Amino acid sequence: MLVHGSWGDHHNWDPVVAGLAETFRTFTYDRRGHSQSERLPTQGTIDDDVADLAAFIKANRLAPAHVAGNSFGAAITLKLAAVQPELFASATAHEPPLIGMLENHPALPVVRERIGAVVNTLRSGDLEAGARQFVENVALGPGMWEKLPAEMQKTFVFNAPTWLDEMNEPETVMAVDLPRLGRFTRPLLITRGDHSPPFFYAILDKIGAAVPHVQEYTFRGAGHVPHLTHRDEYVRVLTEFAQRGKLPAD
Repeated sequence: MLVHGSWGDHHNWDPVVAGLAETFRTFTYDRRGHSQSERLPTQGTIDDDVADLAAFIKANRLAPAHVAGNSFGAAITLKLAAVQPELFASATAHEPPLIGMLENHPALPVVRERIGAVVNTLRSGDLEAGARQFVENVALGPGMWEKLPAEMQKTFVFNAPTWLDEMNEPETVMAVDLPRLGRFTRPLLITRGDHSPPFFYAILDKIGAAVPHVQEYTFRGAGHVPHLTHRDEYVRVLTEFAQRGKLPAD
C-alpha cells in the first residue's frame, strides 16, 4: 500500500509499482483533493487522510498490509500506525514533514519562511510559480523543477490548492503521538536521503529515539523522492524489509 505526498498523485509511484508487484499485490490511490479523487469545498484535515487510508485498507480487506508513505504520505502512514496498528504488517516512512515535532530546532524558522513564501505565491493566484517555489526551495532543491517531466509539473500545479488547504492546519497537528507509536510492534522503517533538507533528519531522529525497534536506512545521493530517483534501490529495500521484517546487515 503506497501513500503519495502532497502535490502529486498515484502516478508518483509508477517507477516502482512494477518492481514491487513482482512480489506483492501493490495498491496506489489518489489522496482526497488530489487529481482523480474528490476535492471538497470544505477544509480538510490530515485526520481525514488517516481515516481514508484506514478505510481503503479495510474496504479492500488488505489488513495486515505493508504500508509505505512518502513525505506527507509518510506522516499519514505513521499517524495511522500509532492509532490502528492492527492494519499493518509493516510500515515504512520516508521523510515525513511533521514540523510540529521540531519545537525550537534551528532549521524551523527557515522552513516556516520558505513555506510561507509558497503560501503567499499561491494565494496571489500564481499556482505554477508556487509549485516551482515548493519544489526548488522546500522539497527537492534548486533547478529541480525543470528536471520534472511536464506531466508531473501539470499535476503539481493542479494539486496546489490542496497543499494550500493542508497548510491551513495548525503546526501542532503536524506531529505524531510518539508514546503510542512507540508501542507499535510491527516492523517500522524510517528512511532519508542524504541530500535532503536537514530538518527532515531532526524529525526522523525523534521518531528513531521513540520507537525501540525502529530500523533506519539512508539513500545515498538521493533526496526527498528516492522512489523516483533511485527506483531499483527503493524496490529492493522495501521488498527485503517487508519480506524479512528487517534490512540486510550490509
